[in-house]
Amino acid sequence: MDNNHSENHEKNTGWLRAGVLGANDGLLSTAGLLSGVIAGQANHDQILLAGVAALLSGALSMAAGEYVSVSSQRDSQKAQLHQEAQEIRKNPELEQLELCKIYMDRGLDEALARQVSFQLMQRDPLEAHAREELGLTEVARARPLQAATASAISFISGALPPVLISTLMPHAYALPALFIITLILLALLGGISARIGGAKVRAGALRVLFWGSVALAFTALVGHLLSQAIS
Repeated sequence: MDNNHSENHEKNTGWLRAGVLGANDGLLSTAGLLSGVIAGQANHDQILLAGVAALLSGALSMAAGEYVSVSSQRDSQKAQLHQEAQEIRKNPELEQLELCKIYMDRGLDEALARQVSFQLMQRDPLEAHAREELGLTEVARARPLQAATASAISFISGALPPVLISTLMPHAYALPALFIITLILLALLGGISARIGGAKVRAGALRVLFWGSVALAFTALVGHLLSQAIS
């Protein structure tokens, strides 16, 4: 009998998926903006300025949005913990019965559930209720600064390639190079995101590739038309 039993479940990949999606946002939004700027016949300095501005403003807005969102989540968690702490102080016996019922619902017999709930209430009742009743573990705790930093870094990692391509390539080749490399990276990120989520890699890559192509083509067309109208 083979005792080397293993199960390949996806665990703790939420942060990785969020990072990939953030990089995807940075890549597509920045490449889209630059495609419009390049198609609008901007010069090298204008392209560089637009690219850096898009990178910085996008990263900072993503970080600010994530910080505000996760801060609200953290405030909600603190309020829940405060309320639970008050309930434990007011009626610890009732809270122990509540904990006992949770374990019974999970399959423990009543005697064992009472014993487990009693021991947990003696050790750290708030931690026990936070974990079992509210679902608040150390991993799930909201960390606004960490979330904001990760969001900014992921956006920058996606936005940097189109900025470098647009500014380092000769002007005549900048737009086609931007399209080709951006679409390759989009397909790669789409496949990685699908793989992390357990979906079909090819379908995920093709879906992102299609909509990325539409976005780039549309912004390039608009940039060209505006340039013609202005001139």
